[in-house]
Amino acid sequence: MALAGCVRLLSRGSAPGLRLGRGALPATTSPPLSRSHRLTPSDDELYQRTSVSVLQKEGGAALIQSYSPRGFLVDGNRVLGPCALLPPAILQWNVGSYKDICEESLALFHLLEPRIEILVLGTGASVERLDPQVLAFMRRKGIAVEVQDTPNACATFNFLCSERRIVAAGLIPPPVVRTDAD
Repeated sequence: MALAGCVRLLSRGSAPGLRLGRGALPATTSPPLSRSHRLTPSDDELYQRTSVSVLQKEGGAALIQSYSPRGFLVDGNRVLGPCALLPPAILQWNVGSYKDICEESLALFHLLEPRIEILVLGTGASVERLDPQVLAFMRRKGIAVEVQDTPNACATFNFLCSERRIVAAGLIPPPVVRTDAD
């Protein structure tokens, strides 16, 4: 019954802008496209989170094969300088020493989806104390942080990857350590 009423209404042409056949006009016109509002970081609800899809579940974990004062060997890929490991990605990490580790330099790690569980930080030849505010910032983001010297951080990262944990690492190559025997 409602369908018959709509057909009668449209066939008479009594609805403005709606007619069947030739010469039909659009019922509404859309405004010209323009950007009147520039997005800012405070517009969180407008931003979409980036997500990572795992295409291959078998053997997806990156393993650190070796390290040197120049960089790292990760799954056969030579990485020079500090690096961020986000399996399966290997990225250059823009820090010079542990003093450069701040909220901004760790932003990469808390913006990932799915969220990482543990971030392993290798600070060079020895364990260095990081700013407590930086560690509290990561804790607020729901990420546990392990700060270790780089050799132990590499071993911890490999172990956590072998357990299939969602883990990432920020590694600074250790400088050459000379002993008295050299």
